[in-house]
Amino acid sequence: MAMDISINASFLPQDDPEAALAFYRDLLGFELRKDVGYDGMRWLTVGPPGQPGTSIVLHPPAVDPGITEDERRMISEMMAKGTYAGILLATPDLTATFDELQAGDVEIVQEPTDQPYGIRDCAVRDPAGNMIRIQEVQ
Repeated sequence: MAMDISINASFLPQDDPEAALAFYRDLLGFELRKDVGYDGMRWLTVGPPGQPGTSIVLHPPAVDPGITEDERRMISEMMAKGTYAGILLATPDLTATFDELQAGDVEIVQEPTDQPYGIRDCAVRDPAGNMIRIQEVQ
């Protein structure tokens, strides 16, 4: 018997909740589904309209119990370089999406490109430095 499993949520770190909201809600058009505060920190859950079963949880970085100070520093350094976390999104019109992102003053990593493995995609960084790749799907 095959299991029935779907992806419910992915996690990305954010170090500025208002900047994260400006990117994911205001620029990408995602819905803000939860805004949870605890001990001066905020966890934001966002997701694409019409897809209530798929979310991204934007969380404070390195707050898990058991993370050492060295690990916290490494995570901060990796976030600053854009090498800590990322996500792959999809759109039916990559050119229009890229034009909107570029007009929104987003850090562009790669303009729309036809990749040798058959995908057309682009890459940007969110305000926390996370790599956001967006591929065109028909």
